[in-house]
Amino acid sequence: MNFTKTIGLGVAGNFAHHLEQAGELKDFENVVTKEENAPKGIFPFYLPNSETFLGIYPISHKKLKLPKYEANAQVEPEVAILFDVLYNEKNEVIGLNAKQFTAFNDCTIRKEGAKKISEKKSWCPNSKGMAEKWIAIDKFEEGGVMDNFHLCSFVKRDGVVHPYGVDAPLLGYSYFYDKLKNWLIEKMNEQKDFGPLEDIAQHLKDTGYPTQAIVSIGATAYAEFGEKNYLKANDEVFVVVYDARKGDADIEVAEDKILLHQIVE
Repeated sequence: MNFTKTIGLGVAGNFAHHLEQAGELKDFENVVTKEENAPKGIFPFYLPNSETFLGIYPISHKKLKLPKYEANAQVEPEVAILFDVLYNEKNEVIGLNAKQFTAFNDCTIRKEGAKKISEKKSWCPNSKGMAEKWIAIDKFEEGGVMDNFHLCSFVKRDGVVHPYGVDAPLLGYSYFYDKLKNWLIEKMNEQKDFGPLEDIAQHLKDTGYPTQAIVSIGATAYAEFGEKNYLKANDEVFVVVYDARKGDADIEVAEDKILLHQIVE
């Protein structure tokens, strides 16, 4: 599927402890949320037709390109959801219809002095990862297909496979289903340019009000290896989304699971 005309957005802080481990909690110290466990905001990682760096299509199924400059890059294992975006006559977002989901690597550089989250999220083609396989969403609510899925990740280095992110059920997201969808609609309409966050309504306008959005809904907490090790060339990255009723996260078996496999360059 071609997503070059689809806006790419991410959710910051939707899994407990991720921001602390990533050293990014301070970035949001002045961002006020309605609930203590609420995500901090949304950010763009791809803006179709933008003349900025965010106009570079960053998604790859097989490669992960590190910046040419020295950078501390980490896997951010996430689930991405493809939404149809519905607008009213005032071009306000009034609905999001969840169509399908997949495994996503929101690879992020730990860049000192970055003013916006997006400055850490995209730097060249192949700087993001997304699996080719998608699973259709029957209903984006409890009792739907996503209830039984888990998310985990690994990095293979020098022949050894290390857990990179903790294995977590999708129901472990702080905001999920209707709560997440309603929050996303609110942020797409009302989030302003403040601190590390950006005016998403303006981005929607500038990109011609795209009718679909890929939303990466938040990264898991890191396992010990993931917290202490940045990516290096020749590492292999695995992000796995699997139905816990049908087996485990075995990266050698692709059946009944979504498997993203990238080679780091």
